[in-house]
Amino acid sequence: MTTFDRIIADRGSVYAVSGGPVADRAAIDAALAQLKSVRRFAKATHNSWAARLEDEALKSDDGESGAGAIILRMLETEGLDNHLIVVTRWYGGKHLGGDRFRHVIAAVRHYLAQRR
Repeated sequence: MTTFDRIIADRGSVYAVSGGPVADRAAIDAALAQLKSVRRFAKATHNSWAARLEDEALKSDDGESGAGAIILRMLETEGLDNHLIVVTRWYGGKHLGGDRFRHVIAAVRHYLAQRR
C-alpha cells in the first residue's frame, strides 16, 4: 500500500491518503491492518475507506460521516476496480464543517494523480 502523509492541514486537523490494489475482502482487511500497524495511523481519529471489487463495492466512514461514500464515488468515476483508498484524519480540535468533505476529495485526487 502506498501512503502520502500530511498532505492537508487545516485548523489543526491533518490528512493522509493511502491505497493500493486489492483482490477481495480479505485483502482489504489485510491492507487496513497493515496501515494500522503503524502507531500513528492506529491512533488516527478516522481511517475512512472505500474499495471496488469486481462484484461489490465496500466502504466505511469510520466515524467521518459520508467520507466512505465520497471515496467510493470517486473510485467509480475513475473506473478503478480492485483498488482500496483510505483517507486518514487526525482531528485537530476544531470542527471543519463542509471543508472536511473538500479535504477528503482533495486527498483522493492527490492519490489518483500520484498513481498515474
